[in-house]
Amino acid sequence: MHRQRGHGYRRLAMNTPNSQAAPATADEAAVPARIADMAARLTAVPGIRAVALGGSRARGTHRPDSDWDLGLYYRGSPDVAALAALASEVQGSPVEVAGPGGWGPWVDGGAWLRVDGVPVDWILRDLDRVEAVWEGCREGRFEVGVQPGHPLGFWSPAYPGEVALGRVIVDPRRELTVLQEQVRDYPEALRTALVDAAWEAEFSVEAARKSAPGGDTLHVALCLSRAFGILAQSLHAHHRTWCLNEKGASAAAAALPDTPARYTERIGEALRGLDPAAVERAAELVRDVRSALGPGGGGEG
Repeated sequence: MHRQRGHGYRRLAMNTPNSQAAPATADEAAVPARIADMAARLTAVPGIRAVALGGSRARGTHRPDSDWDLGLYYRGSPDVAALAALASEVQGSPVEVAGPGGWGPWVDGGAWLRVDGVPVDWILRDLDRVEAVWEGCREGRFEVGVQPGHPLGFWSPAYPGEVALGRVIVDPRRELTVLQEQVRDYPEALRTALVDAAWEAEFSVEAARKSAPGGDTLHVALCLSRAFGILAQSLHAHHRTWCLNEKGASAAAAALPDTPARYTERIGEALRGLDPAAVERAAELVRDVRSALGPGGGGEG
């Protein structure tokens, strides 16, 4: 389905890929009446069980013009027609709502609204699936799915990460609240699995090393980008912090303790070169990160 300006692919916790949930101040805790009323009306729609605030507004790092990102947690089949009617009413003009799967297998669906001049995003989340992913994470299992808008793939731990970093607005059955209490403790098994995944970063660099002499810059760029994306996930997991998406992931990883010096600069140098020398710079950074991750440096390599 066509989406205006690519908003079908926005993330619930869009702008900062990792963090620990910060306690809200009195100012941050205040949700405008129009948003609170919207959330209450959303949970009256058949299938919608809870509504949570995500993104910068949930963390208190927003600007006055920042979007309101609302996660709509549902079970079963949400009433898409009722959601579209409500969205059109609150916006004052027709709104198209994408049902489950309309925006891809992981971002799911939702709508993009503008209310009183402020962007408001509705993002559907299947609560049964989120809970199942969380159970897998507790056992050290995760997957990376193909998803439009996520060039390095959608990493399944983002689901519990969104819950951990979000703020529940309306949850009449306390289902999301109970889950949020669980996900605040980062699973040690997931930490181990994501740190171990760093072996693939070295594997990706080796693949780039074979393509660089022939000038295959697309393949080199993809291999190095994937390697750096994996490093970001491993570094965040090492410090038991959630990495939700690629946006800002390298800068956030650079701010973590023990991350090698000039981390983002070295990534930029490698991606600007895409030649054999750049690949060797990438290989050196991968080795440094794996060393920082501790004995073994992660996994099979």
